[in-house]
Amino acid sequence: MSLSLPAFRPALRRSIAAALLSAAALALNAHGALAQVTAFKQAIAEGAARDDALSAFYRENGYQPIWVGDDEDDLKRRAAFLQVVERAGDHGLPQGRYDAATIRRMLGTARSSRDRGRAEVELSRMFLAYAHDIHTGILEPKQIDETIVRATPELDPLDTLRRFETSLPLAFLRNLMPTSPEYVRLIREKMHLQDVVARGGWGPEIGGSRIEPGQSGESVVALRDRLTAEGYLRRSATQVYDDEMRAAVASFQADNGLEPDGVAGGTTIAALNIPPEERIGQILVALERERWMNIERGKRHVWVNLTDFKAKIIDDGEVTFETRSVIGKDESGFRTPEFSDVMEYMVVNPSWYVPRSIVVNEYLPLLRQNPYAVSYLEITDRQGRVVNRGRGFSQYTARTFPYAMRQGPSERNALGLVKFMFPNKYNIYLHDTPSKSLFSQTRRAFSHGCIRLNDPFDFAYALLARQSDDPVGEFQRHLRSKAESRINLKEPVPVHLVYRTAYTKPEGGMEYRGDVYGRDRRILDALRAAGVAMPGMGS
Repeated sequence: MSLSLPAFRPALRRSIAAALLSAAALALNAHGALAQVTAFKQAIAEGAARDDALSAFYRENGYQPIWVGDDEDDLKRRAAFLQVVERAGDHGLPQGRYDAATIRRMLGTARSSRDRGRAEVELSRMFLAYAHDIHTGILEPKQIDETIVRATPELDPLDTLRRFETSLPLAFLRNLMPTSPEYVRLIREKMHLQDVVARGGWGPEIGGSRIEPGQSGESVVALRDRLTAEGYLRRSATQVYDDEMRAAVASFQADNGLEPDGVAGGTTIAALNIPPEERIGQILVALERERWMNIERGKRHVWVNLTDFKAKIIDDGEVTFETRSVIGKDESGFRTPEFSDVMEYMVVNPSWYVPRSIVVNEYLPLLRQNPYAVSYLEITDRQGRVVNRGRGFSQYTARTFPYAMRQGPSERNALGLVKFMFPNKYNIYLHDTPSKSLFSQTRRAFSHGCIRLNDPFDFAYALLARQSDDPVGEFQRHLRSKAESRINLKEPVPVHLVYRTAYTKPEGGMEYRGDVYGRDRRILDALRAAGVAMPGMGS
């Protein structure tokens, strides 16, 4: 059966119209999708333009999302990032920089393509801020104190984004934090102290200025309760300062860098009365300092904690040698700086080349009055020739004095009989000293900045034991020669000059020290200003 021409024309017209409508709809959808893609990419490009690393990263990947897409990888990245930033406060980080609630709100309110593009860039920005803070530290050390000259670990933002995009997100984020056991133990102790604060603290303060063994009464009960609350004494009903309490006091004193005589004097009582909120502040600073030292420290290294007044040799995480030390005075120009370097050699029977600051500030005033003052020091010209003191020095000022000063090898030498060199621009080293009496002091900040050792010979033997069958004999042969000589270390040893007022004991518990130079107080103030929450102290 055939259709007539009049019947065919209306059907043809309807078919053509439908085809045209369909084609128009496809064109409109394609245009709309393209517009959405363009708006998304444009939002990313605009948002990233203020940051070179972000701009380069998104330019490389064609402005594709790594956070706000619908595929499984983006979902995993979002979930992992939210998981770690929710715990940022545990690390003592400024949680407001990468707040989980803000991230969820930003994602939940992103309606348009441009909104999603802006959220994408903001998530990457937050991620980089978190990565930097937990890996490198929140603060720039030297901006807090010019004597903290430590080089912090670097984290390249573009490389960080590239590696994160191709890694397992949660594992990558967890690996950003410091790997030292100390960091994990500090976090654990911080959380413990936060629980103590939440329960009301350690109880009433101890009154009085001195409580001695054999005493009884209210002050002894207060001491007993405080020692029990801080974990140094088992719970009991005793009201007498007995041997068990004396041992507990001695243990507390040892953990706080005090003379462990077991007598609760004024200094000990003041330390016992420090509230847990203040201890949390010390731990927050210690966490930041651990991030500054998120570096390879060396299987064998020398660790000098300035606040502890001790120098140690650490082998595979274990202390294999320890000696008392004297550090720089708490005066401008004398405070020992914080940094890491590498010990390369020791000098036996060293000469002391007097630093210019000491020459003009301490010795020149004496020489102006009496040219034969400090006669044990040679005065030399630029060619190293000894200067005739008879001509006098009254014509010179600190700026014009043209000479150097040197003390030759001897037991009276200011450096003693050996110095240990890790060449650095701060002219700091470890050395012997003829002033042995200072080591009997508890607080040993007396030097011009270098670090004096109580047992320098034993320190030398421990260093040489790795390269000599007879370290004592080798060192003593050099010493007996009376001549200045150098012994190179076949395996140079990293040296870390650190400043820790709070550090953990591997078996559990904490040790605390005084803030000798006031550095930790300034760091804590800066952390608070950066937005770090201070549990129990306000934010």
